[in-house]
Amino acid sequence: MAVLQKALPVAPWMDPRLKRLPGILPLDPAQWLIVDEAYVGQMAERELLLDTRRDAVLQVLPEAGAAVAELVELVESQLPDLGFVRQGAGWLCPDGRHVEGGTGLERLGRLVQEDLCLMQPGADGIPRLTAAVLCFPASWTLAEKLGRGLPGIHKPVPSYEGGLEARVQRLFEAIRPEQPLWRMNYLDYIDPTLHQPRREDEKRPHRDGPEQAGGDYIRCERQCLVRLARTRAVVFSIHTYVVPRASLSAEEEAAFPARH
Repeated sequence: MAVLQKALPVAPWMDPRLKRLPGILPLDPAQWLIVDEAYVGQMAERELLLDTRRDAVLQVLPEAGAAVAELVELVESQLPDLGFVRQGAGWLCPDGRHVEGGTGLERLGRLVQEDLCLMQPGADGIPRLTAAVLCFPASWTLAEKLGRGLPGIHKPVPSYEGGLEARVQRLFEAIRPEQPLWRMNYLDYIDPTLHQPRREDEKRPHRDGPEQAGGDYIRCERQCLVRLARTRAVVFSIHTYVVPRASLSAEEEAAFPARH
């Protein structure tokens, strides 16, 4: 069964601040993590993936240990304000589940809707992906990207090389712990499935023909960049929204640029 939100919090293709790549805006730290109306369904899917496809959705390189521990502290410090209740060594979640045990990113993957990726500088100073719990990939594969720096992670994004690559590198270097950042992307999909991994040589399915262009669903990712204070790692978090395309207003639909 599809897990859908009723509406998008913002239509990023209609906001000039978000349309221009990389479309980065300052974020109130208190608004980093979100519990929305899809929490129950998304968390059930996350639990299933972590139980049955753990190696596909959870990877941690040895050098990420300290950063993972700091991330766990930061996320758990925010849970009470999101409706979670501490119970012994675990948490009572907004959907009634009790999450106890487990460590690091697996524990967080069973608590919050966000996918969480850790970026740490390599020997060349370029941030590289060292750990992630990635249950809802939108056409990329964790195993293929793990250990890569920013240019390799963004392969084969056609607009990344050149000026955008340099801007993203400078952006990562400038992130401060007290001032996280966010952006929001958008794509149309014919399939609302949340877990959609694809390798770089695989194409996302779409309908052919002008009368059937685009998909039946809009998938948006609220992507946040948060600098950890002690380890200086950057957390790249992803909150996934999937809504029926029919939920768009006439104005939003008219402005939406199909992206295959």
